[in-house]
Amino acid sequence: MNLAAPFVLILLPLPLILRWLWPAPERPRPALHVPAPVFAGAEPGQGRQADRAGLLIAALAWVALVIALAGPRISEVSDMLPASGREIVLALDLSGSMVKEDFRLDGQPISRLEAVKRTASAFVEARKGDRIGLVIFGDRAYFAAPLTFDVGTVSRAIDEAQIGISGRSTAISDGLGLALKRLADSEAPSRVVVLLSDGVNTSGEVPAVSVARLAAGKGIRVHTIALGPDDLESQPQSRDAVDAKTLREVAEASGGASFRVRDMADLLAMARTLDRLEPGQSERPPLRFWRSLWVWPAGLAALCLLVLGLRRPR
Repeated sequence: MNLAAPFVLILLPLPLILRWLWPAPERPRPALHVPAPVFAGAEPGQGRQADRAGLLIAALAWVALVIALAGPRISEVSDMLPASGREIVLALDLSGSMVKEDFRLDGQPISRLEAVKRTASAFVEARKGDRIGLVIFGDRAYFAAPLTFDVGTVSRAIDEAQIGISGRSTAISDGLGLALKRLADSEAPSRVVVLLSDGVNTSGEVPAVSVARLAAGKGIRVHTIALGPDDLESQPQSRDAVDAKTLREVAEASGGASFRVRDMADLLAMARTLDRLEPGQSERPPLRFWRSLWVWPAGLAALCLLVLGLRRPR
């Protein structure tokens, strides 16, 4: 433990100095001297003892107040991790096709959206030390969570996402463009977009590959995830086929990685691979900080002053 402002302790002898510089005025002599025992209940020296106790309480209040002003504090260690310098924006497709239940978990069918929620939430919660943001797109794209170190908030935003809130089409280029816009002015040494879609770019005026080339020019990598059992290359007539070729070209144009996810096993393998591409900072040293203790001596000073105020005058 130490003091944030130890020089404040020079104020401790201030009351004595003031008493020496300005001595108390002499009391006028009484016209009639009456012995103390004349008054019922009065004892010799009782008044002097009361004055001495009050003086001790006042002195304790002053000492406690000066110590509080000096700022006592102790050093503590936090498990919080320092900033890694990495900024990641997840761009999640919430178009109508995400409602399809063609994934299985523990033998039970689950929707694409539920599978993505579970995997994306786990990925985000492991990003301690990174700034994470969330973009959701359908017909339109919007930021569901701004870039923040609070990964728990982003994880909750993913869990609360609902299909249809941003429309039921697939504006891949708009979602990617909005994520790119937020990262473009950042000075972080590592900037990444993780783009997940299960459909074809059916909205937006700019091709997604052109946006990816713009991202590469600004030093931003885009990792893409093509989600769903069918793709346009193998099943061009399938209504819910994903445009895996375009997503692959987006990743290649920006220097990122492309993942093809057909089932839950592929989704979990993708998350592990993405962890290796964008590792966390769990091995960084802990953060040291000071915890202030001034409130305790300040509370003692306030208590002493309260006692002085409640004492009956002698």
